[in-house]
Amino acid sequence: MSAYNADSLANKDGYSGLIQIPGDILQQILFWSLESLPDEILVGLDSDNTRPHLSEVDDLFYGDEFEEGKFAGEGFVLGDATIVNRGDSFSVHHVPEEWTDGIFTQSRGPRGGRFIHWLHTHPNAVAIPSKQDAEAAQHTLGVDMILGIEFSPSGPLPWYDDAEGVRRKLQPNDIAPVKNKRQRGWFSKSEKPVLGIAPTGHQIHGLELISFHKSGTGINVIFVNDEGYPYGWPF
Repeated sequence: MSAYNADSLANKDGYSGLIQIPGDILQQILFWSLESLPDEILVGLDSDNTRPHLSEVDDLFYGDEFEEGKFAGEGFVLGDATIVNRGDSFSVHHVPEEWTDGIFTQSRGPRGGRFIHWLHTHPNAVAIPSKQDAEAAQHTLGVDMILGIEFSPSGPLPWYDDAEGVRRKLQPNDIAPVKNKRQRGWFSKSEKPVLGIAPTGHQIHGLELISFHKSGTGINVIFVNDEGYPYGWPF
């Protein structure tokens, strides 16, 4: 998280807004994501109105393109996360909250409008918005986030790396590559780093995280501790 925050600071001029995510919320989302592989999950988040951003942190991370009042929940640290849906990319996008309770209708958008912010995973695909992601984001009051997870065995959906856009790695850079000696079926012969093993038994090779606004502009992500300061502070 410290390395990610340092990158967020170095590239702050490329973002029109910023959000702050507590480290324990990231930990929870990662656990849900890894225990759900190879499925995709959809997570809803709201802003915690009791935790405004620290002014000294915002002042440091505001870039040249910052636009005040761009989205709902701006200026407050994200609160508790709720896992809303799990399945393949089609079901997560197109059969969202209506099945969880009976109060949501199509008139409130394809994701029901229950939460301000949304995060969904891209199993074995880069964290770049697809056409469906861009369409779903039009109903988001806050921001959308994508967590890309590269893993093996990949099954019928190998890592998809061919996408244009700004990619943000959520991992240390000093992980030694490990050659997978099993080279049958869906295993590849290439050497890849192994960050760890998911509860499902999958080897995790890479993580990416981005956030974007429905206008198509990028939103800078900062991970903060219980006191509201970014991991790695002071920079």
